[in-house]
Amino acid sequence: MKSRQSISNRELTELIESGEGFRVEFKESAANTDKIRQAICAFANDRPGTGEPGIVVVGIKDDRTPADRPVTDELPVYLSSFKSDGTILPPPDLLVEKRRFRNHEIAVVTVWPSESPPVRYKGTVHVRSGPRNDIATAQDERILNERRQHQDAPFDIRPVPGTGIEDVDRLQFEHAYLPGAVHPEVIDNNERSYEERLASTKMIASPEDQRATVLGLLVLGVSPRDCIPCSYVQFLRIDGREMSDPIIDDQELSGTVTDIIRDLEDKLDAHNRRSVDFASTPREIRVCTYPAAALEQLFRNAVMHRTYEHTNAPVRFTWYDDRIEIINPGEPYGSASGEDFGKDGITDYRNPNLAEAMRNLGFVQKFGAGIPLARRLLREAGHPEIEFEQGRNHLRCTIRSAESPVVGSG
Repeated sequence: MKSRQSISNRELTELIESGEGFRVEFKESAANTDKIRQAICAFANDRPGTGEPGIVVVGIKDDRTPADRPVTDELPVYLSSFKSDGTILPPPDLLVEKRRFRNHEIAVVTVWPSESPPVRYKGTVHVRSGPRNDIATAQDERILNERRQHQDAPFDIRPVPGTGIEDVDRLQFEHAYLPGAVHPEVIDNNERSYEERLASTKMIASPEDQRATVLGLLVLGVSPRDCIPCSYVQFLRIDGREMSDPIIDDQELSGTVTDIIRDLEDKLDAHNRRSVDFASTPREIRVCTYPAAALEQLFRNAVMHRTYEHTNAPVRFTWYDDRIEIINPGEPYGSASGEDFGKDGITDYRNPNLAEAMRNLGFVQKFGAGIPLARRLLREAGHPEIEFEQGRNHLRCTIRSAESPVVGSG
């Protein structure tokens, strides 16, 4: 696979001059965002197996002449948001640029083949058929699944030795996960067996190799921690400000990501003290120590982005009298690391398929928005700024208490 860099002016011109095909899609404007997203999905799937990036060119007519429409500075930013808005899963690897063709400005969306096909737009797999985008057949999906096995796939879809299809909860898959992951028309297509559906959603390696993947165990595992020892959260409530102070509550939260997230939400709700103000306003106002939605965003972010590879360490959630500390195994990943960590619009995916699954399960609405949202909620509630400390093989997030309680509804 080619390195992720802009295609040259010469190659761009040659691709446009050659007309629409397996690697090129023209759009006169960005008005029909569905069609643009379908093209991005199709290029990411790379059904022909070229290994080459595809491009969506906005500002070119079907006859290969420039459109008489201005390309604003806001357009590339808008098109770039398609990567993280949660409609294309797993998030595509793309680059959006303003370029020139025949002395006219155009917007070029370069899309690289996914390392984790099949990629879906709104639950449907799209593939390229010549100059058109089509819905993938069962055979197309089988080919994409097979191709995935021969790549250096992300850790979250690698098969786990010693596991099998029996380690995945079928009831949870068919009734809880599949309806949110796959378009209903595709689910109703009887061409796909249970094994093929598991493989297409990356829960097992393939219909023939039925070992459960890391993703399958984290999302649907009958007993995930038996196979992935680090897949739990260590919760501590300390009666004081130091680790040596008395422990009020100590619990290991295990199970699927859904189990862990829900159990931790219950645990936080129990410890997030509430008081009721009857005097200062005409109606009852309930106040709590921390804004619950901010804590939810931060620990869901921790479960999504932690490393599950080469470690037995859990996510550690420690609640002191004056602060909460979340310690996550693994350093920040890719472009979302170093000085760029936590900045608006900067996101990357150590576990792109787990991110997809959490979006399908309803735990994520928009990628890259969790930390900015938590910062805003804490700031509005009078808390100091969140502190992030990047250590060796871990990330520490510290949320300090406010001098006054947080106003909320209840």
